[in-house]
Amino acid sequence: MKKILVSACLLGENVRYNAEVIEVSDKINDLMAKYEVIPVCPEVLGGLPVPREACEIQGMSGSDVLDGDTIVRGSKGSDHTGAFVIGAKKTLELAREHNVEFAVLKQRSPSCGSSCIYTGKFDGTKQPGEGVATALLRRQGIKVISEEDI
Repeated sequence: MKKILVSACLLGENVRYNAEVIEVSDKINDLMAKYEVIPVCPEVLGGLPVPREACEIQGMSGSDVLDGDTIVRGSKGSDHTGAFVIGAKKTLELAREHNVEFAVLKQRSPSCGSSCIYTGKFDGTKQPGEGVATALLRRQGIKVISEEDI
């Protein structure tokens, strides 16, 4: 059976920043019937706890974080860039280890967003962009989509 990465939060695992558990959607259940699903949470892999402060990329995108041009800041002002980069690298290791076909990652997440993330102002506004893990996976040729694109 072919393998895919899926954000652990989309699989009902308690990994979200606010410890809120998301119900598994019918679309995700359909994927689980067709593929071997490898759960991943880059933020937890990077060493961040559950719950944790909300984090946003500061005004740019995940590729800018990887290039050292911006940071990932928590809502209380902490710089969590290191944890996000470590988590992205561990996510890439998992993808390679399992030779995944593609990844389905949580939209709007500063790690996993594939086309939309928050602006870094912590005011709920969004902008086009991708999360840190998504940017790293795409740089390595791994297709990433969001749960909204299934």
